Formats: sequence, C-alpha cells, structure tokens
Amino acid sequence: MIPDKIRAREAAQEVLDEFNIKRIPVPIERIIKSKKIVLEYAPLDEELSGMAYTQDGISIIGINALHHPNRQRFSAAHELGHHVLHPAEIQATVHVSKGLRALRRDPISSLGSDPLEIDANTFASELLMPEKFLLEEIGPDGLDIDDDTSVEKLAKKFRVSVSAMKYRLGSLI
Repeated sequence: MIPDKIRAREAAQEVLDEFNIKRIPVPIERIIKSKKIVLEYAPLDEELSGMAYTQDGISIIGINALHHPNRQRFSAAHELGHHVLHPAEIQATVHVSKGLRALRRDPISSLGSDPLEIDANTFASELLMPEKFLLEEIGPDGLDIDDDTSVEKLAKKFRVSVSAMKYRLGSLI
C-alpha cells in the first residue's frame, strides 16, 4: 500500500464542503460529533496521541487528554481521517485493552513511512489548515516560513501547533 495524498486532501475538502466551513478555526469536535463518532478524551501513554476504532457498529475516537489542546485538535482530525479513509483497517488492527481495536502510534508510524499514517496526517493538515484559507491569510505578499513570529500568529489563528503549521506551509511550496 502506498500513501494517497491526493485522495486524503480531496476527502478533507469534502468534509469541509459537507459542513459548509467558511472560516477558521475549523470546528473539528463539532464535525466529529455530527458524523456520529464518539469523541473521548482520556489520559493515555505519552507516545499515544489518539486512537480510532469501530466496534459493534460504534465509531470512536480517543484523544490523549494530557497533550496540548492544539495537539489534541490535530490528533482528532488525524483520527477522523482514519475513519473517513480507512474504515476497514480500524476494524481489523492492533488489539488493545477492553477488547477495543485501534491504530496505534508506534515507532514505525512516527517515522512517517506508514501509508495509513501519511494519509491521515495529510487529511488532518488539509482539514485544519485548508489551502484556500491559508492562502487568504498569507495574502498576496506571501509569508517567510523562517519568520517565527508570523508563523506563530498564523498557527494561533488556525489553532494548530507551530510545527504543524510549518510543515503545512512547506507542503504548499
């Protein structure tokens, strides 16, 4: 399996269109709940940002309550990406406590080489930082990606981390 970033971006845009999102920050919690996905926050192991699974017809996203709120937003969008892009995989993946099945962030996924993780990250980036809205915020003069103050202000508007914003801006070049 190879990552399909185009499909992931298109799927994120379809969600934005479905919920008629016209401004930032994107209301990720409202989107998840409107899709009838249970969203739970709980303290998890530090390396686990979130999990997505479906069991007995119930779709669930679990988010690490110990992480920064901006990280939680990205994790929620990432896990929504798994529900949208990988519904079969989140029913047949790693078995964790209480009989729940989850896609776990592990050393392989953190390397950025797992196609499912690449797809979900691409989906989350496009969903929370849509190209259209980024270009509007940046304006015709552009943005110096090395200007930390400007990038921080932009990240704050979108309610994402500075590192997520830098990565997203780098993907637009």
